[in-house]
Amino acid sequence: MEEFKRLERTLIHSGSTIDYYVDTILVPNGNIAKWDHIEHKGAAAIVPITDRGNILMVKQWRNSLNRYTLEIPAGGLNSNELDDSKSAAIRELEEETGHRSDHIDFLISIRTAGAFCNEKIDIYTAQHLIPSKQNLDEDEFIEVEEKTLQELIDMIFAGTIQDSKTISAIFAYQEKYRNLS
Repeated sequence: MEEFKRLERTLIHSGSTIDYYVDTILVPNGNIAKWDHIEHKGAAAIVPITDRGNILMVKQWRNSLNRYTLEIPAGGLNSNELDDSKSAAIRELEEETGHRSDHIDFLISIRTAGAFCNEKIDIYTAQHLIPSKQNLDEDEFIEVEEKTLQELIDMIFAGTIQDSKTISAIFAYQEKYRNLS
């Protein structure tokens, strides 16, 4: 396989969630390319499964899309969670849905946009939910909705749910837990 070599990484902007860089890359044919790179600290998400086998989803406003979305609970890793995404998933479960669980299992890890971003999201499942208290951030306004797996799959194929972590999580959950023979 031919070699690529990063010659320089220049910080363009440091934000609250991401840092934006322009990389100067020596490509295999000897040319120099400029590629965008988004540095992300990582995130965790969780599929909260009710005792009825339904999934708790969060409806929230997404500024970049200029609309409400229906997603699994998720959030960025805090500085003390960079090596402990499970703690972040547990935190997000309670903050966003008002439920806790002592039955948290790893499901999958995804990379959201590998062409220009290093974001990794570790996704977990939560079963045997225990009612608690929603604890939203000051800028979060979230409604919790309970959906069946089939409703969510139908919403994915109808284009209502387009969030990549949610789609990945729903199909991974279906494959791992529902299609076992």
